[in-house]
Amino acid sequence: MIERYTLPEMGNLWSEEAKFQSWLDVEIAATEANCELGRVPAEAVATIKAQARFSVERILEIEAEVRHDVIAFLTNVNEHVGDAGRYIHVGMTSSDVLDTGLALQMKASVALLRAELDLLADALRALAREHKGTVMIGRSHAIHGEPISFGFKLAGWLAEVERNRERLERLERVVSVGQISGAMGTYANTDPQVEAIACAKLGLVPDTASTQVIARDRHAEYVQTLALVGAALERFSTEIRNLQRTDVLEVEENFAKGQKGSSAMPHKRNPIRSERIGGLARVLRSYVVAALENCALWHERDISHSSVERMMLPDCSVTLHFMLREMTAVVKGLGVYPENMARNMNVYGGVVFSQRVLLALVEAGINREDAYRIVQRHSHSAWNTDGGNFRANLEADGEVTGKLSAEQLAECFSTDLHQANLGVIWQRLGI
Repeated sequence: MIERYTLPEMGNLWSEEAKFQSWLDVEIAATEANCELGRVPAEAVATIKAQARFSVERILEIEAEVRHDVIAFLTNVNEHVGDAGRYIHVGMTSSDVLDTGLALQMKASVALLRAELDLLADALRALAREHKGTVMIGRSHAIHGEPISFGFKLAGWLAEVERNRERLERLERVVSVGQISGAMGTYANTDPQVEAIACAKLGLVPDTASTQVIARDRHAEYVQTLALVGAALERFSTEIRNLQRTDVLEVEENFAKGQKGSSAMPHKRNPIRSERIGGLARVLRSYVVAALENCALWHERDISHSSVERMMLPDCSVTLHFMLREMTAVVKGLGVYPENMARNMNVYGGVVFSQRVLLALVEAGINREDAYRIVQRHSHSAWNTDGGNFRANLEADGEVTGKLSAEQLAECFSTDLHQANLGVIWQRLGI
């Protein structure tokens, strides 16, 4: 985990301390389950719960000798619980502890991500509501198309965030799966009831059919889902970067007091947070292939996945958590410039209203091919021309004014029609 992008709430979930605590939680839950089934004395369970603890430093010291992290962990725990330690890990294999503990970490991580996503949704909804009627130009192929509103653009982002909320809700169920099924997963040396009771205590459900490990498609779905959420944030941040271009400047990231944009150029105000979000989205995507390749293990288990997951799962979790926090801050602090939006939309005398003029001429009795030729001629003569004015060109054309009154032509340059049906979107999203 890179400290620069690790926020404490998520970083704490993936620390060595948190990992070993999740293992201890699994071992205690399994011991309690065996006690409920009459196989472990209640006094031993009480001793274990009261005295079981660990030291990360001591575990690493033991591991350096035994070359096995779970054995090192158990050895350290047994140093504290004494004779009662013989009731710990009964009938279990290392993967029971590793995979069930990992499920607890992933479940807790998803809960944090969902909370951050909710905050982003709230920020987007508030900004979209504020700018329902803030008219701007819509673009396709990066070229001016027809008018939209900034609130409408934000509504599209909010809708994607809501879909990602559903994805994370599903993901929480997908990863909340544990196993205490022993070597090969056959329950040969442990009772399936131990698994059921222990998982219930931990807030998990037993895996339907584990081998010695939980199948890695669940973990791959975890990484893929996080990468997909990251892709949405990249989409939003890329749009902000484009709209912040000097020659566009319709929105702008907040520029804090004392902030500097360039060591050489004092005038610079750069969209660095949006750029950072876009860059980190690439990191998330890069792990997807590794997660998918982890699915194919040899026979009932190997540990080729383990080294990958030690890096991949913490990195993906802390990275997306940071990205969500950054995106929310960008949205809350976003500068919006309606005057620049209006200026850009009306450049070259409102050429972006060409479709309305085309349809008006057709309705007035000109065939579509001729109407298209007239409108295209006037729009292209205005386009990229100093002082070019599409509307003035039309008003000077007798072929046009012979078919459309001044009022009808003026109506073609109104944005009312482009906003008339947006209420259905506001209603769907509660904006």
